[in-house]
Amino acid sequence: MLRLLELISTFSLLTCQVSSVMYELLKDYSGNNFFDDWDFFNGYDSTTAGGETYDYAKSAASMGLAVIDTKTKHALIKVDSETDVPYDGRRLSVKITTKATYDMGSLWIADIFHAPFGCGVWPTFWSSAQNQSEGGAITTFEGVNKQDFSYMALHTKEGCSTGNLTVDPDHSSYFFSTNCDDPLFGCATTTNGPSLGGASFNLYNGGIFVTEYASSGISIWFFPHDNYPFPSNSSQIDTTILGVPTATWPASTCGPDGFTNTFQPQSIIINISLCGNLGNALYNETCGFGNCFTDCVVRNGSNFAEAYYEIGSVRVFHTISGATTATTSSSSTTLANSIA
Repeated sequence: MLRLLELISTFSLLTCQVSSVMYELLKDYSGNNFFDDWDFFNGYDSTTAGGETYDYAKSAASMGLAVIDTKTKHALIKVDSETDVPYDGRRLSVKITTKATYDMGSLWIADIFHAPFGCGVWPTFWSSAQNQSEGGAITTFEGVNKQDFSYMALHTKEGCSTGNLTVDPDHSSYFFSTNCDDPLFGCATTTNGPSLGGASFNLYNGGIFVTEYASSGISIWFFPHDNYPFPSNSSQIDTTILGVPTATWPASTCGPDGFTNTFQPQSIIINISLCGNLGNALYNETCGFGNCFTDCVVRNGSNFAEAYYEIGSVRVFHTISGATTATTSSSSTTLANSIA
């Protein structure tokens, strides 16, 4: 953990005034139809340089890697934990992306009961523009190996930084990487909460992440299930009731033009990479000295018994007073217009 502690020692806490916005339900990914409006990535993903191959939908379902639990109706998204992988092979995993893209003025809520955990495991719940280098990405939840916390971050092109943000004593997250174009972390925070990652996240039955993608700022909240201030099926969200965000980036993070030239419509993405750029970089600090790929990915898959998501729902909202549009990957279709 030495390298990470050195990074965190340079942190500054974020301060930001949070304005009130009312959001209305636009799209609900849940129940038996959870996977219907996601695209499954098929093949090797060079962007993470991981030890996995992502499986297409039909195969993932037949292998039990992307299924609906018959009792809870929760979505289960898994790494293959049963196959013996040869030294020159790759282990099957899952990466799904919403067919719709969501513009500024959107808010999405992920109800997660279990997150992937363990050595060699690099799970991320995030969003990205079609061209991330031009249109940015938002990381809501990112775990690595056996760390007992998670990351939240923005990834942008050059010109966005959190270096001028100051301390807010009510805030619960710490900036340890300030340049949003950092290729590994982006401008990232980590949290001092006891149940925001790793084994403790699953021990406490997960929680609910709220991500607001607004022109005034991007904010993320986390709530244990018992503390979430709305009914799980609420069709409207008032951000004032959410309280102080766990992490927030005002539009000024990207200079006087704000997010106008930095962020483009976002697709929501859920994936589990294995080792990869970040998992390899932090492997010795979090799992002991060794080689992530040969120690974890190949041979017996029992190491990945905890490498799965259990997700109750992903629900997307848009501003009631404004206009939020979403376009599918196959055609340019307006899903929502302004509401009078």
